[in-house]
Amino acid sequence: MPSASDVAETVAHNSSQRPLGAQEAAAAAERKDVRNRWYLMAPSLVILIVAAIGPLLIMAVYSFLVKGSYGGVVWAFSTDAWAGVLLERDIFDDTLSMADAHMVIFWRSIKLAAITTVFTLIFGFPTAYFITTRPERQRDVWLFLVTIPFWTNLLIRTFAIQELIRRDGVINNVLTGLGLIDEPIQMLNTDFAIALGMVYVYLPLMVLPIYASMEKLDFRMVEAGYDLYAGRLAVLRRIIIPLVKPGVIAGSILVFIPAIGAYVTPALLGGGRNMMVSNLISLQFGQGRNWPLGAALSIALMAIVMVALLIYVRNASRASARTH
Repeated sequence: MPSASDVAETVAHNSSQRPLGAQEAAAAAERKDVRNRWYLMAPSLVILIVAAIGPLLIMAVYSFLVKGSYGGVVWAFSTDAWAGVLLERDIFDDTLSMADAHMVIFWRSIKLAAITTVFTLIFGFPTAYFITTRPERQRDVWLFLVTIPFWTNLLIRTFAIQELIRRDGVINNVLTGLGLIDEPIQMLNTDFAIALGMVYVYLPLMVLPIYASMEKLDFRMVEAGYDLYAGRLAVLRRIIIPLVKPGVIAGSILVFIPAIGAYVTPALLGGGRNMMVSNLISLQFGQGRNWPLGAALSIALMAIVMVALLIYVRNASRASARTH
């Protein structure tokens, strides 16, 4: 019986003996196939360039220009906008100092996005587990209930949260009526209000990816863990979480990215005093009339998101490798 190496040599020899015309025809067919694939990809590439890469390039260019007197830009190269991200110039003596307000807003954005991600994970993981462990014909109903908030406009959902937590809202009225508090609790226009609103808004984005991973989980492994006298926490930590980690990572990314760039929720629940980076960027393009600074802040926000995601994915991959 011929060995694998003999078979490989025979195939290579036959290929080398193929007529030159057949080789050219095969190469031409391959080139045509590649060209047709590029033609099919062309519309999506054009949309990607125009709708995604194009605006980013415009922002990158604007960040190196001079601001106009009444908005817009002056087409002259300048790095003042990038210096303005970290530094501010005194209007009286023209000295430079750290832009403390920008640092506070950046830190608040990162902090609230991280808090939102953690709490959506805390609430989303058991929700996904509950849906997965329901009978198969009931799962669609539970998923339908999870996705219902997406049917309502984000602005309306944020106003609903506002009605719940304002001084004369539902929560304060109930607590006052029960005699648990003497005066209304100030919840609106705080970081707590922003975090609460974002957890409510982005919770389905955490539930769905975790459910997609958990649905593929072989629960016989969970039963085997119990048969080996493992406790519930051990089964959760050693079996369930490692197997659904891709869903956890995907959900965390889907929540963190829009949360750090949230605009509507901080604007309505923060009351203008608890701004996030997106509100600061909007302020620069609007009342501030400093388009280059707004563009520089936009690019800086994108860089922060990319660095955070790279660190998170890298650490998650290392932890997964150690687990396996």
